[in-house]
Parts: sequence; structure tokens; C-alpha cells
Amino acid sequence: MGQQGSQSPRKGTEMNVARSFNNWRKYRQTVAELGRMTNRELYDLGIDRGDIRSVARSAAGR
Repeated sequence: MGQQGSQSPRKGTEMNVARSFNNWRKYRQTVAELGRMTNRELYDLGIDRGDIRSVARSAAGR
């Protein structure tokens, strides 16, 4: 009998670690991309330079 059809606790933890890593990577990529933009480009997108980290957190699902 056992755990047929359900995840083991270890697999769930591994999935959470992978998801967290992917979210962190998406956050860092977004910060880097927005950071390379000029103030005018950011303005055109409606983003203030001081809001880059907040926007990146939202994009990464944090």
C-alpha cells in the first residue's frame, strides 16, 4: 500500500527548491534587464527606476 498516487515529502521539497530557484533567477534577470534601460525607456513603460525591484518581485511571483 503506501503512498501510491501522492508525492513523497522529499519530492515536494525538491519541487519547492526548484521553483524558488527559478523565481529567484527570473527576479535577477528582470532586475538586470530593467537596470540596463534608460530612464526614458522606463518612463515609457510606466516604471520609476526606484521601483525596479518591486516590479521584478511581481514578475517573479514573489
